[in-house]
Amino acid sequence: MHGLGNDFVILDGRDGSLNLSQDVVRAISDRRTGVGCDQLIVMEAAHDSSADVFMRIYNPDGSQSGACGNATRCVASLVMKEKGESHVIVETIAGLLDCENLGGGLYRVDMGPVRQDWRDLPLSKAQDTDNIDVEAGPLKNAVGVNVGNPHAVFIVNDAEAVDLATFGPVIETHPLFPERTNVEAVQVLDRSRIRMRVWERGAGITRACGSGACAALVATARRGFTERKAEVILDGGTLSIEWLPDNTVSMTGPVATSFSGHIDPALLRDDA
Repeated sequence: MHGLGNDFVILDGRDGSLNLSQDVVRAISDRRTGVGCDQLIVMEAAHDSSADVFMRIYNPDGSQSGACGNATRCVASLVMKEKGESHVIVETIAGLLDCENLGGGLYRVDMGPVRQDWRDLPLSKAQDTDNIDVEAGPLKNAVGVNVGNPHAVFIVNDAEAVDLATFGPVIETHPLFPERTNVEAVQVLDRSRIRMRVWERGAGITRACGSGACAALVATARRGFTERKAEVILDGGTLSIEWLPDNTVSMTGPVATSFSGHIDPALLRDDA
């Protein structure tokens, strides 16, 4: 499945039968010899009694992520279809995410509270998260936002001109980010529209990033460049993001299914 070209392999592990090693995650995620994806998602039985499903998020390098807005919409749509309901709660390691089918192919996800303290990103030392002292090429003075996972948002004059393939990994692995970070290059078009390109932690350049879009809107609103609601234009399409008065952020966008099937068991072996 994918959300605006941010694509996922989604496995149903709710019976407890899946126990994926990092090597197996990397094998499935490989676009040449596996299935290929930006993230591998495993649906598990919910741990919290109020949730409908637990969503585990793996990056292609085998590491885990705390949040993925586009994948949340995809998983929510599957569970809604199963249950015949328009509202479900998806549990992640970052918390419970409230999801709603708005009709017309659009799904809204409450991505939870925005965290802005340097300890919450986290950073390796105390800094003002409105102006983080880190730079690579044209990327300077990041805004730090945690929306289930860490984001370093750089407001630039021209998002298209930024060489994310070169500078993204430099920021991702900078010593200031002990858990690494996602990297966004954001251009303000007007007070209700921003253009964003993203280097995702553990995945590289992707066509869309839901939590990154949320972080981008929060960053531009904090700097006073936009309102607290805006359209975020990504390589794969547009998400509607709103930073609500209760400090949570909501994301609205589409989902799509590319295909469904069965993975050869050989690919699920560590010696594959």
